[in-house]
Amino acid sequence: MPVMTGGKFLADTFKGYGVSHVFFMPVIVQRALLEMEKLGIKRIMAHSEKAAVYMADGYARTSHKAGICMSQSVGAANLAAGLQDPFLGRSPVIAITGRRPQADQYRHSYQEIDHIAPFDAVTKYNVGVTDPSQLPHLIRQAFREAVTGSPGPVHLDFEGTTGAIIGDGEADIEVIIDDAFISVPPFRPEPDPTLVREAASVIANSQRPVIVSGGGVVTSGAEKQVVELAELLSIPVATSLNGKETILADHPLSVGVCGAYSRKCANRVVSEADLVIYIGGNTGSQVTNEWTVPQPGTPVIQIDIDASELGRSYPTQVAMQGDARASVQKLLEASEPSTNRTTWVNRAQEIVREWKDEMSQLVDADTAPPRPERLCKEITEFLPSDSILVSDTGHAGIWTGTMIDLTHSDQSYLRCAGSLGWGFPAAIGAKCAAPERPIVCFTGDGGFWYHLSELETAARYGINVVTVVNNNHSLNQEKRGNERTYGGQTPESDELWMLSDIDFAKLAESMGCFGIRVDQPNQIQSAMEQAFASGKPAVVDVVTDIDGIAPGAWSP
Repeated sequence: MPVMTGGKFLADTFKGYGVSHVFFMPVIVQRALLEMEKLGIKRIMAHSEKAAVYMADGYARTSHKAGICMSQSVGAANLAAGLQDPFLGRSPVIAITGRRPQADQYRHSYQEIDHIAPFDAVTKYNVGVTDPSQLPHLIRQAFREAVTGSPGPVHLDFEGTTGAIIGDGEADIEVIIDDAFISVPPFRPEPDPTLVREAASVIANSQRPVIVSGGGVVTSGAEKQVVELAELLSIPVATSLNGKETILADHPLSVGVCGAYSRKCANRVVSEADLVIYIGGNTGSQVTNEWTVPQPGTPVIQIDIDASELGRSYPTQVAMQGDARASVQKLLEASEPSTNRTTWVNRAQEIVREWKDEMSQLVDADTAPPRPERLCKEITEFLPSDSILVSDTGHAGIWTGTMIDLTHSDQSYLRCAGSLGWGFPAAIGAKCAAPERPIVCFTGDGGFWYHLSELETAARYGINVVTVVNNNHSLNQEKRGNERTYGGQTPESDELWMLSDIDFAKLAESMGCFGIRVDQPNQIQSAMEQAFASGKPAVVDVVTDIDGIAPGAWSP
């Protein structure tokens, strides 16, 4: 085997696994960064460790390949904090950190804390690397762990504050690429045929079934199969936020996003169902609105690649372990067309129409400053056919999940799994993974403040993301709770959720980006056109109604 530095091994391995970008905070494995440059791997230096993780996460979710983020020892805890989102979002991110040499441990080394414990909570695989000779088996295992089963983050802790002991050290090592583990999913396990037939029978005997399509459907590329199953069996389709792109908004069987960040109509349909079919998604608190939708006791069929998720929150009539696409294909083959659910489909469509009628006045409102509902309508109408919509959490997740429609089959949707501020850096990572596709980030001013500095990063590297800021100079999602605490609106309650009114367009321009501010609904699409035409990272700062607060989720 050839003798090489750990840095060259890393660079050659990343290249072999199809990695085009790495996201980092200096100083970390400098030898590897040098070798990556020679191979054409772009090195994106962020302004914070969490932002670097979110960029890697957006890259991974878009490319379905591992996203790489790195930091030296002092930034390791920040990197671990950032990994919460790809962990919750089931995203294959590989994190590399440096640590003080073993001889310096347990004696108050400068800027050093234990690294293993913080990463244990947010990774599938968490190991220390003490010698370059360990790289071949540990790096390959990191890629295997990241993309197999339910994908997720992994962590490699390199000896040396900057990982230099591993990166600069030499060993007799060989680069071997496991081609099967380059992207998600590496394998498509099929469910037990007996369970498939049982599931088909249970569905055939139900009167009001509904499908809840999760993020695993998107990860598996099973959208087409899920829609075919729904059409064959006349079953309405709700989705989780991560599964939003499963079915187009105007499909007659689409009822929208259900759960906590949801359309009222979706929750109503799921609540009226006599059978809920979960495909490729967990049954956690968000997709079920704290386990109230569906109500406990509702019959459930669950399909998931991770057997430990089956029956976790709702006892199952049938539990099928397998890849979403492979499983739904087998279910299609085992099912006969249904012709007896016209009443149920009509009922679901009626519920959707009622919701649309309820929202129409807000969606079409010409008031200034604009309502968020109107902003969402304008974005829906503008989004290019092959665009990727990247959403922050909080109100941004609610607005994009419920009020922005995907109207083309090649549009994609990425959403934050829980950490406010994720959206903008994740959009940068998504653009790195898909430079040919238009990327639109939707965030509020509260979320944008977290990583505003990454505007400079986007400008420095020419990463032309268009960010739409729902700027109500507040965290108005918190308004109701604070006023309940204070018994009404007071100056004291206001200071717990109101922010300064800042012109983000001017801030963007000061960092070398394009910026435009609008406060009229009829200006929004023109502003977005100008943003895309600018040839720069761009911010469309939309001044919106501070009283534009998303409605709470419906529960029975």
